[in-house]
Amino acid sequence: MADQTHVLFVEDDDVIREATQLALERDGFAVTAMPDGLSGLEAFRANRPDIALLDVMVPGLDGVSLCRRIRDESTVPVIMLSARADSIDVVLGLEAGADDYVTKPFDGAVLVARIRAVLRRFGHASGADRADEAESAATGGMLAFGDLEIDTEGMEVRRAGQPVALTPTEMRLLLEFSSAPGTVLSRDKLLERVWDYGWGGDTRVVDVHVQRLRQKIGQDRIETVRGFGYKLKA
Repeated sequence: MADQTHVLFVEDDDVIREATQLALERDGFAVTAMPDGLSGLEAFRANRPDIALLDVMVPGLDGVSLCRRIRDESTVPVIMLSARADSIDVVLGLEAGADDYVTKPFDGAVLVARIRAVLRRFGHASGADRADEAESAATGGMLAFGDLEIDTEGMEVRRAGQPVALTPTEMRLLLEFSSAPGTVLSRDKLLERVWDYGWGGDTRVVDVHVQRLRQKIGQDRIETVRGFGYKLKA
């Protein structure tokens, strides 16, 4: 298990839980599967997985509340599983700190692709991907936008001299904005660059993460350009 990516999977439906666990294990993941939120939280604390898959509607401690508890303790990537794409639970999960979501019923190949895309953003990349990231970081340095300072090598952010705690997804989003200050980035472009979507995705993921980022670096730092996207004020 030490050489495998460890997935915590919390799902109360026995059939879905067992079938998904088998499918993930066939793709080389080590999986800890739990039927409810409380046992999922215990498993998270005991095993410290590389990524968590949380169904929204699980007993004991629902998936959104579990996501909040995990986010209070860790920046480990979280993917929410929701039965309805238009459910308010999707937005609630993202606001609670989830990095992405997948709608049920889901195709196993799509789920694996989304997991791997999230893991690449969090540094669990292949050797080639790590080399690309290292080369990119080597060209970075210190950036300043008003009272906001970004260390693109140390991956640290300060606002008015105080450290700002960002999740890896929030950090990558900020780096995209800071690489082209004053340039409008569309939601689709951000989905492609930050979430690694090679296909259409739900732009609510972008909107919620932008709002979370604004709360941390200043509400007026990222400007909405209605009908086009967002830009970082230079």
